[in-house]
Amino acid sequence: MQKQRINTGILSFGMSGRVFHAPFIHTNENFNFTAIVERTTKAAKELYADVRSYNSVTELLADDSIELVIVNTPNYTHFEFAKASLEAGKHVLLEKPAVDNLNQLDKLSELSEKTGKQIFFYQNRRYDSHFMQMKEIIESGQLGKIIEVHMRFDRYNMALGPKEFKEKSQYVSSGVAYDLGPHLLDQAFSLFGKPNKIIKTTAINRPESQVPDFFNFHLIYSDNLQVFLTGNLLVADPQSAFVVHGSTGSFIKKMVDVQERQLINGMLPTASEYGIEPEESEGRLTVVDGNGEKQMVLLPAQKGDYNLLFNAVYESLRNDAAYPITIDHIRWQIEALQAPDFSIIEP
Repeated sequence: MQKQRINTGILSFGMSGRVFHAPFIHTNENFNFTAIVERTTKAAKELYADVRSYNSVTELLADDSIELVIVNTPNYTHFEFAKASLEAGKHVLLEKPAVDNLNQLDKLSELSEKTGKQIFFYQNRRYDSHFMQMKEIIESGQLGKIIEVHMRFDRYNMALGPKEFKEKSQYVSSGVAYDLGPHLLDQAFSLFGKPNKIIKTTAINRPESQVPDFFNFHLIYSDNLQVFLTGNLLVADPQSAFVVHGSTGSFIKKMVDVQERQLINGMLPTASEYGIEPEESEGRLTVVDGNGEKQMVLLPAQKGDYNLLFNAVYESLRNDAAYPITIDHIRWQIEALQAPDFSIIEP
């Protein structure tokens, strides 16, 4: 029986559309890359000959053949365009950060129920190679009771970025907490669930910056598990992405997922080498045996694959499978992001 592909439209062909969405919709057998919005240069049309290139979101939403709309426009437009897409009878795949506040999330949830159209939240970093390896190690039980976890997203960008909506304080969802924070918060929630409390800290360190370029979320769980999530735009020597300490062992892993770089360089997800980490980037697992002896082993990560997210969207729409990124995960995320500094958040 032939699969019923999902006709999909993408609302922008900036970096997000060009790198994280179009290559997958184009090559994944579960989807048809049907249309895109390009207001000026028709760059997508040059790469994908069969795609319909519309001049506006309104035109794309009027296309009755489109079943799924990917909302990957600037952060402050997410609510508006997700709402318009649901009202037009489309399912929605919504980029991070999903919306500015909980009121907007509630309105989209209500509209989804009213229209019978689903909202899928795009959290591709669940499918990074290094994160999937950490998840596998934690779930294997080799570390015993998990006690302390550090998760980091380090970059070095002294200069302000060119995207105004990420750098101007007039936009609610600006700054590094809204840019990189959703990745780390989602990874933590997917592993450990809802924390009892979250303590949030942000700071501005770049000259002339209006928005935070540092954040830390301290997640506190009822079993004394302490999880620290940090993002920093001024780290010249990036630290390990994941450090996990448990009662019987530790696991340390650098951030070496290659998918983003490969996609930027034009590699398609169907390439044999796609998502495979380079040699000498293994995670370091140290376990303590019953005699108190330590044993250390280097472990290669499994292949990273953002296609797994798109496959999950397909399985949900066609086979009623549960989508792994729930609205509760997004709700806890927004509660943390919109909270003031040094506040104690109880999601």
